[in-house]
Amino acid sequence: MGGARVVKIRLGTRGSTLALAQSEWFAERLRAVGHDVELVRIVTEGDVRPIDTEPGEGIFVAAISSALTRGEIDVAVHSAKDVPLEEDADLVIAAYPDRADPRDALVTRSGSGSIATLPPHASVGTDSPRRAGFVRAARPDLRIVPLHGNVDTRLRRLDAGEVDSLVIACAGLDRLDRGKRIDQRLDPTLVMPAPAQGALAIQARRSDATLIGILAAHDLTEIRAAVDAERRVLSATGGTCRAPVGALASVEGDHFTMLVGGVNSDGTDLRVESVNGNRSEAMAMAEAAGRRLAGAVMLR
Repeated sequence: MGGARVVKIRLGTRGSTLALAQSEWFAERLRAVGHDVELVRIVTEGDVRPIDTEPGEGIFVAAISSALTRGEIDVAVHSAKDVPLEEDADLVIAAYPDRADPRDALVTRSGSGSIATLPPHASVGTDSPRRAGFVRAARPDLRIVPLHGNVDTRLRRLDAGEVDSLVIACAGLDRLDRGKRIDQRLDPTLVMPAPAQGALAIQARRSDATLIGILAAHDLTEIRAAVDAERRVLSATGGTCRAPVGALASVEGDHFTMLVGGVNSDGTDLRVESVNGNRSEAMAMAEAAGRRLAGAVMLR
């Protein structure tokens, strides 16, 4: 850290249970090396929308990023998959720390199900066109029920009998110590994870060199390379974070591998492919894969 010490870091976060858990996890990492971290709760558009309305692009990010730009906070912690593809010239993602399980999960009330063993015409709750499309491609008989809300809200609605099952991110369940609720961690070739799912994006002002230096100690270059490539796939398709597009990359040394998939939300035109090569070619391969996907699937 070059001898520099930030006396107090104001860390901006949404007030949801999951957002607070993620932010507290990163705050503890900063505290462990001597920093005084205060969590600042910020209400986003996503927190006040009616529960059964679809989230829009950047709905969970904009208010926090704006507070960062105005100097009301010093650091923002975002779920990386929610960060808009268009970069803010005044802000930078200073770190991508450890990534949680990027896969999606199937959750049922009984705790003993799988996509293959769900009863005929069972209902599956999800607010994601991507999850809906991949699930329908695997089991066309299943009924997709739009189900919004935070992790605990969705679990309550499942337990109340509104749906027979949920498809939801493993990362959120794991970070809230709800991992035992997971029936099946879904193979990425069955339900392709959203680009950057499970990763956290730690954002700071581009002008704050001291703080960027502090945060850089928590940046994992292989996670950054994987997330950047996954997001490039989405960008190349012309889609947003709501598009039925998935990508999951892995970087080990100089080797790069990635699964890429797309499907229409009605389950048609499923396409999944694997690309691999040298790490230095990752972004070019991701761009090409995204363009191939957009040319083969309507992505509606």
